[in-house]
Amino acid sequence: MSGIKTQSITANALIALAFAFAALSLVVPVALIFTFALREGIAVYLANIIEPGTLHAIWLTVLVALIAVPVNIVVGTSLAWLVTRFRFRGRQLLISFIELPAAMSPIVAGVAYLFLYGGQGLFGPALKAANIQIMFTPLAIVLVSLFVTAPFVARELIPLMSQQGTEDEEAALSLGASGWQMFWFVTLPNIRWALIYGAILTNARVMGEYGAVSVVSGAIRGQTNTLPLQITLLFNDFNITGSFAAASTLTFIAVLTLILKTLVETREGK
Repeated sequence: MSGIKTQSITANALIALAFAFAALSLVVPVALIFTFALREGIAVYLANIIEPGTLHAIWLTVLVALIAVPVNIVVGTSLAWLVTRFRFRGRQLLISFIELPAAMSPIVAGVAYLFLYGGQGLFGPALKAANIQIMFTPLAIVLVSLFVTAPFVARELIPLMSQQGTEDEEAALSLGASGWQMFWFVTLPNIRWALIYGAILTNARVMGEYGAVSVVSGAIRGQTNTLPLQITLLFNDFNITGSFAAASTLTFIAVLTLILKTLVETREGK
């Protein structure tokens, strides 16, 4: 009995320690962000949020996410289907390529795109001759965001689809279903929660990406500043309240993403 009581005390102590650590490392910083953002009053806070530069940064961040997330859903699902439903030479190499953006530093990814599409890059002269500019435009932000978020959907789907096998799909085909009907009515319902989870992670990474975007965007005020870049710009301008107001917007998005992630994990576990 005393041993069980000791274990209970130890467990409670560890739980209390975990909550204290989470509060210090997570809750307190988030609370401070909103405290500094609102320290001059709600009117000043709202004025900073609707300031043209910050408003454009929010719009651009959302626009990039609206492009990158659907593209990654389609590409990630296609790649997961390919590597789990077919056996071919180079399959493991392809899986390694899928994982490559997750292993690469975002700064390195940004520099690589600069060396590809910049004025002195591999395709730079040809793009210049065609009067096409990619670097330091919103298009560059979209391209590099697609790269750094490429693995998220596929990484969620590949283990699940490998575990599920092909029996249900083969049964649907044997009953006369077309390939599209098989995917829509059999495959998609089986992977939908992992797909949603991957999309949520992709969206979170797109909206919070700083390193790669800072290299390819040029951080042009009111043109190529995403929300993370705008926060840094305002902080460097000593506009502390404006910086924390922009940071609070990004924090709100992060918290919302975390809530959605938790709901999906709960639903998937049922």
